[in-house]
Amino acid sequence: MWSNIYQHFDPIAIKLGFFTIHWYGLMYVFALLSVLFVAKWIVKKDNLPIEQSQIDDYFVWAEIGVIVGARVGYILFYDTHLSYYLLNPWQIFNPFMDGTFVGIRGFSYHGGVIGFLIGTILFAKKSKIKFWLLVDISALSAGFGYFFGRIGNFLNQELIGRGSDLPWAIFVDGKLRHPSTLYEAFLEGLMIFLILFLYRKRKTFDGELAMIYGMLYAIFRSFCELYRQPDIQLGFIYSNWLTMGQLLSFGIFISSIIGYYILKGKR
Repeated sequence: MWSNIYQHFDPIAIKLGFFTIHWYGLMYVFALLSVLFVAKWIVKKDNLPIEQSQIDDYFVWAEIGVIVGARVGYILFYDTHLSYYLLNPWQIFNPFMDGTFVGIRGFSYHGGVIGFLIGTILFAKKSKIKFWLLVDISALSAGFGYFFGRIGNFLNQELIGRGSDLPWAIFVDGKLRHPSTLYEAFLEGLMIFLILFLYRKRKTFDGELAMIYGMLYAIFRSFCELYRQPDIQLGFIYSNWLTMGQLLSFGIFISSIIGYYILKGKR
């Protein structure tokens, strides 16, 4: 039953006449709400110097940055039609294709990180709140959002895994494969949240949790990429093992280590 889960699963959660809501969309709603809930809970629990209303405002700025950055990042890092989008930039967020609504497809986590940082910088300057405090709060709460996001990818039958004969492998495109999105949901989502949550009281400077998050994410993502099928339009970047996800994660890992020691030195 598990191996054939996609043959028994209805991707539509709610259908009211012509109006349908997919599980994929619901998971992303849960992702956004869980990040906001956890952030506000952490602020209250640890008595951090930021108001609950400011968290609400920050959430809007950060989320806009994430969405814009993730979409633009996908175009830059993964899409093979970059030149077309550079000449027609308004098409990046066009949800219609030949007059039919198809939604906006293609988002990059790494691009989302860049957009998030830009949104956070702008909000920090506007509200006079420490940038690194905001980033630490975000690093703590991001795990739950990432968890639901990857569950959404799994239910949407995308970002498929490589071939496998393990007992928990699932049939995708007529072949047994690793449920790689579930590996990512657990390691890059819940596991990182648990580690940072347990460590948070030991941090010695603002920004430390964010830098640890970056290092952990890069390690776990690179590991999970070993079981995830490379993006079909790119394949392997080098030889028969290096993927774009691993290459970008390496950049995050190095940046996080450098940032960690710079911030630690300033303390």
